[in-house]
Amino acid sequence: MSGERVKSVALDVIILAAGLGTRMKSSTIKILHEAGGRPIVDYVLDLAAALSAATPVLVIGHQREAVKAHCGTRARYAVQEEQLGTGHAVMMGAAVLTAQGHAAPDVLVLSGDVPLTREDTLWELIDEHRRSGNSATILSMRLEEPAMYGRIIRDGSGQVLRIVEARDASAEEAGIHEVNGGIYVFSTEALLEALASLSSENAQGEYYLTDVIEIFRKGGGAVGAVIARDPVETLGVNSRSDLAMVEQELQQRKIQSLMEAGVTFRNPEATLVDTTVEIGRDTVVYPFVTLEGSTNIGERCVIEPGVHLRDVTVGNGVVIKTGTVAEDSVIEAGASVGPCAHLRPGTHLGPDVKIGNFVETKKATFQSGAKASHLSYIGDAEIGSNVNIGAGTITCNYDGVRKNKTTIEDGAFIGSDTQLIAPVTIGRGAYVGAGSTITKDVPAGSLALSRVPQKIIKDWAPRQKK
Repeated sequence: MSGERVKSVALDVIILAAGLGTRMKSSTIKILHEAGGRPIVDYVLDLAAALSAATPVLVIGHQREAVKAHCGTRARYAVQEEQLGTGHAVMMGAAVLTAQGHAAPDVLVLSGDVPLTREDTLWELIDEHRRSGNSATILSMRLEEPAMYGRIIRDGSGQVLRIVEARDASAEEAGIHEVNGGIYVFSTEALLEALASLSSENAQGEYYLTDVIEIFRKGGGAVGAVIARDPVETLGVNSRSDLAMVEQELQQRKIQSLMEAGVTFRNPEATLVDTTVEIGRDTVVYPFVTLEGSTNIGERCVIEPGVHLRDVTVGNGVVIKTGTVAEDSVIEAGASVGPCAHLRPGTHLGPDVKIGNFVETKKATFQSGAKASHLSYIGDAEIGSNVNIGAGTITCNYDGVRKNKTTIEDGAFIGSDTQLIAPVTIGRGAYVGAGSTITKDVPAGSLALSRVPQKIIKDWAPRQKK
């Protein structure tokens, strides 16, 4: 359904996001906690942007500057100085809409801590609201165990009479399984009139948004409800346990969409993929892989068990072997990495490069066909094409004050157990003998050796034993 839709010009969106979330036990406001690689408020802002042509109004309170810094121009802002209930929060948001003089006919109220609602579900809610001419339409859900959710009370025709909070429900009402999901579409005009009539004369001294339902009914307005197909769509994040459930759902949705696009997961339940990750078709992902951030993997790749990639761009036909860790790096087509390699930020591997087991790189560029097959550290380095780096090679890039660069030009051969004391350049086609410590530039085509002369004392061992 959503693919056929155009953003509505007749809809405003208010997102309630002022609460701190004390049950999170965190110094960070709950809407900025991440799930699937993004703060949970981002998913709600995406929904608002998909549904309405108008910039949504975000009602903020706690840590407002941090929220503004993150959300930027994706929202207009209303400030709720005191936490006086959901009705009061909507009052603050509505004030921003009316102050600008062009409020839309309908307003959708979302919660900044409910990130799993599907766009199609909200279109269904909006359609029902407009088709029925309702003053309000509620997104509800059916739960086997309604717990502390507000019960939806309907009349014989299916219209909503009121919402009864669990603590106020009679025994009969408590047995109702349809409950309030906390997402609403209102006629803007009707909402503004009802908000003006809201009272805080209750045990909590707060303005409840649910009270406007009864105000509508008393005034002759129609109130409807659409039942969400999956109750998880209305799950709010109020605790670390809720956050984990949201994370799990986002992971499942992302992996399912990738499989539908042609990616193979050997064990989807044992793989972590952020919602921001992209993977090309015919790539195979093994279990216990973690893919985070802006990672983008090409087609026909193999990602073996235990690989962890964050903000890594991977070309087509790449094999990343077991236990490899990479961050903020680029791996071009046909390369092979690992097992147990570590690509630190600033690494760029060209086509058909081989980085082998227990090789660490940092701010290093390898041109096509270069190899460092095992047990080496290559940092702050420019490695030419078809260079061969032997086992145990170290670019000694730090002199205690600054980082210095090593350059190894095309076709050079670096023998095992070599220390390259930067800044230093190894010329095109040059050879460095195994066990050397190189402190000066090596000209193109030359052989460099730096070894203590070997000394042999015959029959030394037997004499020592005597």
